[in-house]
Amino acid sequence: MSAPVVTVTLNPALDQTVLLDSLRPGAVNRANSVRLDAGGKGVNVASCLADWGLPTVATGLLGRDNTSEFEKLFARKGIADRFVRIAGQTRTNLKIVAADCGDTTDINLPGAQADADSFAQVHAAVGELCDRQGIAVFAGSLPAGIDTDAYVTLLRQAAACGMRSLLDTSDAPLTAALQSETVPYAIKPNRHELEGWCGRKLDTPARLLTAARELQSLGIVLVVISMGAEGALFVGSDREALIARPPAIRTQSTVGAGDAMVAGIAAAMIERRDPESLARLATAFAAAKLGLAGPNLPAREQVLALADATRIERLR
Repeated sequence: MSAPVVTVTLNPALDQTVLLDSLRPGAVNRANSVRLDAGGKGVNVASCLADWGLPTVATGLLGRDNTSEFEKLFARKGIADRFVRIAGQTRTNLKIVAADCGDTTDINLPGAQADADSFAQVHAAVGELCDRQGIAVFAGSLPAGIDTDAYVTLLRQAAACGMRSLLDTSDAPLTAALQSETVPYAIKPNRHELEGWCGRKLDTPARLLTAARELQSLGIVLVVISMGAEGALFVGSDREALIARPPAIRTQSTVGAGDAMVAGIAAAMIERRDPESLARLATAFAAAKLGLAGPNLPAREQVLALADATRIERLR
């Protein structure tokens, strides 16, 4: 059996996705449908990995007043639930999808207040779950009450037990992690998140590659920069740079596509795929998720077909 993946989500959310024909600000808008999914970056990653068939443990912080959607997801997909329950409700994120343009408007609501004791419980859970052959995925924003350097603490813990870590966050938590002496093994910012860190536009492949090299100079082995519909840049341990471009696919929802890519990276790391195969699989996870609502993947054969159809461009 493959080694497990541990996902850590300190600020999960219930994703309420509203589908409209078009969005008109300031007017009455009538929805075609609405759905509610247990979400948050690490939860989405765990869900996709479970669909792929990898043993997955999910931990983090959940408001105990509205845990049912998360517990149903974990039970349905066989995800081991090690979440710490805290007082209050897990936040709700509204995602408004307009069919006429395909864009998603996000409205993220505040969530439960966390504290040092609840974070200490997550820290302890990660320590108990450490596996030298596994992957620790630290993903998402931080809730109120948790220090900006929380991921730094968790990265040190994973490194101390020899576990490779994969980080997907932004803003102050990303900056804190990149300023630490213990950086993640792999990182997956999107282009806009990385622009916020480096303070300049990354609007060409050459500029993206320069930023990726800067990240590698900090000690990060694998850098993946997602670019939405344009695909993603992959720069690995051999320093070869690849741009993977997904095949065309009918989009049902873009919500969670970046998280699906993180899941694909983690799966490829566990399966010890070569750089091109890793890029193909991660891109296929993201593309496959576009055809489904919620944090889900289609059958394995469909994902592999998308991986085969992914176009690879090598940067010199």
